[in-house]
Amino acid sequence: MREERLKMVGPRVNLLSVLCMGMLLFCVVIVAGLVAADVIYLAEQKFSVGEIWTLFTAKSILRALRLSLITSLTTLALVIVTALPAGYALSRYRFPGHSLCNTLVDVPIFLPPIVIGISLLAFFGFGVGNALKQALSGGGISLVSWIGIVLCQYVISMSYGIRSVKAAFDTGLRELEQVACTLGCSQWQAFWKVSLPLARPGVMAGCILVWARGIGVFGPLMVFVGTGSRVQVMPTMMWLELSVGNIEVSLAIALIMLVLIGIGLGAIHFLERDRS
Repeated sequence: MREERLKMVGPRVNLLSVLCMGMLLFCVVIVAGLVAADVIYLAEQKFSVGEIWTLFTAKSILRALRLSLITSLTTLALVIVTALPAGYALSRYRFPGHSLCNTLVDVPIFLPPIVIGISLLAFFGFGVGNALKQALSGGGISLVSWIGIVLCQYVISMSYGIRSVKAAFDTGLRELEQVACTLGCSQWQAFWKVSLPLARPGVMAGCILVWARGIGVFGPLMVFVGTGSRVQVMPTMMWLELSVGNIEVSLAIALIMLVLIGIGLGAIHFLERDRS
């Protein structure tokens, strides 16, 4: 009986392996095919090297790239400041309303992004939000600027940051913090010298994920800050160029974003390998 069972298990395992590898190959081919389509389309336009260089270094594209990098990195800094303690609190502490907080921080992940933009419009349209907007306007600060872009990116990316930080701290042993405290460390010292170093690869991977998510925000920006020339980041510029039929410019922007995101994803996988 035992030999018969082993003979039956073998083919099943092989079938499972073939099925899983086949599905993996299917997904990889889809992504690789879409990336290749962008490159092939531009190649078939028979642009000269000079024309390609002019396309990728146009002032409008460089301006959108610069604004995208500035706002996404600013957003990343804000998310780090808030998500690090928030994620640690969700991971380490149990308090009344913990489950509710744990659920609410995930809401921006599951909402359609355009809903975030509409919600921001509603918030700043009356009450405290409107008073804050008026106060900023009185100081010469407009939300239809890089500040509004950062606000949209932050609301979208914040949840990813908190969730990544919580997952990173969940993998660390809480007992090590307790041992450090019994050996004379304060909770603050145990956090900086024990917990954070153990969670570092996961936190760093989360930071890259937050940056990649922020730089790709589109829907909320269209609703909240519009598409004016001084608030055009790469996603909004790509849509505007496509809407007037300039698909070559749109693809050039898409390829720049693919390179940036590819670098970020490579860094994430490197950090995950380091953590393992």
